[in-house]
Amino acid sequence: MITPPSTVTRIVAPAVTALGSRHPPLTVTCSITDQAQLRVLALGTVDVVLGQRYHHLPDTTPRGIEVSRLLDDPLLVVTAAGRGDDRPVARRELATHPLAVPPPNTECGQAVLQGCRQAGFTPVPRYVTADIAAQLTLARSGLATALVPRTAIDPATPGIRAVPPIADLPVQRLLFAATRHTENANPTTTAVIAALRTAAREGHTA
Repeated sequence: MITPPSTVTRIVAPAVTALGSRHPPLTVTCSITDQAQLRVLALGTVDVVLGQRYHHLPDTTPRGIEVSRLLDDPLLVVTAAGRGDDRPVARRELATHPLAVPPPNTECGQAVLQGCRQAGFTPVPRYVTADIAAQLTLARSGLATALVPRTAIDPATPGIRAVPPIADLPVQRLLFAATRHTENANPTTTAVIAALRTAAREGHTA
C-alpha cells in the first residue's frame, strides 16, 4: 500500500492494527510518501493506494482504477494557542497572514496556491515545507499560520489553535482508497479497504 504521511496517525496505523487483529496471516507493507501516484497500480507492484484529491482541483484518476471514498478532510487554519477567536477564517483573510505552506509541486501546495488565487490573491509564504510537524511547530511558535488537513492534526497537540474549515470557500481534500479494476473482488484488498474506511470514520468522529 502507498499512503501520504498525513494519513498515518489517524487512518493508516489504526487500520493496519485492526487488520493484524482480525486477519493475523495478512501482512500489509506500506510505502509512506508524498509522491503517491495512482499509476503505480497499473504496474502491479502495489494493490492499494490511499490517495487524496482536492475538490477544487481537476480529477486526474487514470482509467482502469476503482476509487472507494473514505472521507472529506478539510484544511484547518492553525495558529498559536490563544491567538484570535475560534470563528472560521475566510480565505481572503489569509492574505495578511505569514503562511507556512507545502511546496507548490505537491498536491497540498497546489491546493493552497489555487485556493488563495480563487480568493483574489497569490500567497507569498514565509515558510515552505512539506513536513507537517514543522508547519505545526512554526504555528505553535507564533511565527506562521499553517493550513493543515484535519486528519493530520493530533487533537492532543499542545500549544496550537486549529479553527474550523475556511468559512467562505472551504479547502478540503477527498481521501480515497484506489485499486485496479478487476472482474472478481480480491479478498485481501477488500479487507484492507474496509479497515481503512472504518479507521477514517472513527478518526473523523474523534
